[in-house]
Amino acid sequence: MTAERRGIALTPMEIRRDVIVRMATLADELGYEIFSVAEGWGLDSTVLLAEIATVTRRIKLMAGVLSVWGRTPGTIAMTAATLHQICDGRFVLGLGASTRQLVEGWHAVRFTRPAGRLRQVTENVRALLAGERARPAVVPEARPLRLGQPPVADLPIWIAATGERTIRVAAELADGWFPLYLRRDRCRELAAEIRRLRAAVGRPGEPITVAAGPFTIVDPDIGAARAAAAACTAFYLAAMGEVYPRLVSAQGLGEQVELVRAVNPAAGREPGIVPDAAQILLDEFTAYGDAAGVQEQLRRWDSVADITMVAVPPGMAWPKIEATLRAAAPGLTGRAPVVDPVEADRAVALLPDGGVAG
Repeated sequence: MTAERRGIALTPMEIRRDVIVRMATLADELGYEIFSVAEGWGLDSTVLLAEIATVTRRIKLMAGVLSVWGRTPGTIAMTAATLHQICDGRFVLGLGASTRQLVEGWHAVRFTRPAGRLRQVTENVRALLAGERARPAVVPEARPLRLGQPPVADLPIWIAATGERTIRVAAELADGWFPLYLRRDRCRELAAEIRRLRAAVGRPGEPITVAAGPFTIVDPDIGAARAAAAACTAFYLAAMGEVYPRLVSAQGLGEQVELVRAVNPAAGREPGIVPDAAQILLDEFTAYGDAAGVQEQLRRWDSVADITMVAVPPGMAWPKIEATLRAAAPGLTGRAPVVDPVEADRAVALLPDGGVAG
């Protein structure tokens, strides 16, 4: 029997450093293949990954993903090569074109031609990691430098892409494809398109790793599990700008997206709501319920992705995080025992120090 390939993916909104490190160590123990730390406007993922590298042994560690607007190609290459050393070769560099809201509202950079920027930065970083000199196009008279440490030409670069132009960049330049908010059928279609584009540029024999999956919550209280899945979904569709609503709507779910946005004001601070009439959004993009139910839902993704990424919503209490990681772990060993969050909550309450963060 072949074990599933599973990874853990966090959102930029998860900023509890101690909880993230604990998640990484548990994922390492349970046999997950990759642990992805997102970056937005909170924690610096590269610094956190360096810390995680010191307490894990075998799991790959991914910056998932770095914005191509927030760092220069030189800085990205230095960071990637340094983390490659710290991780003993376990580092995966994730790059993405980000969103207008984050690029202009946080990095104070004009968001123009994002696919072109993604291509340029990826090509330059790849060249620097291979030992080539920098390409000072803005100051052509400058003396170009090389990376001041050993080249790592084979360092994996994964690209987050869902649009037509960024998909082409991923097909031509990436070792892995890391999309978010794609329906499973759409994921299959775009994976086939990536293979076609890859063949067209002379790379038919070089596979690209497809890493995708749902937001995942294990809780025997189905109502509580659905509420957590709904809160995460509503946040992405109502408070994270226009990219995700547009992306999901373009996949035939525009009516459901509008239902969610209508009941979740962008400035709201209450837990998000997904009306029953928009249930398909949870069916497509989340996996929630008891351990057995979540395991079955994740198997649907195993046939779509090379690595099923178990996305953990931000802010969950540790017992629910542990239950989720154990239930979703690859192979039979990682699935036993599955922790009941209710019983775990009771156990934590009895600890002399009050339990763990979360």
